[in-house]
Amino acid sequence: METRPFDPANYLDTEEDILYYLEAAMEGNDAGHIASALGDVARSKGMSEIARKSGLGRQALYNALSENGNPTLETLTAVLDALGLRLTVQKTAA
Repeated sequence: METRPFDPANYLDTEEDILYYLEAAMEGNDAGHIASALGDVARSKGMSEIARKSGLGRQALYNALSENGNPTLETLTAVLDALGLRLTVQKTAA
């Protein structure tokens, strides 16, 4: 039996999948996890295509959207825009 590492990007097929995945990633407020999840979504859509749409370099996106990445707000908004998404703010439960 041959095994391969799990890659969430292979399973993010629908808009609903992507929204639930990103919502779950943001629940923990862990910046590295959020960046990595956004990177998974970008890879599921094609990193070259996201780089083109966002105006950012492909390698810079790979670096910024990794578990150890620290993307700027400008990078996040550019990637989200390229994905047809936007950031929103909600009040947390008290």
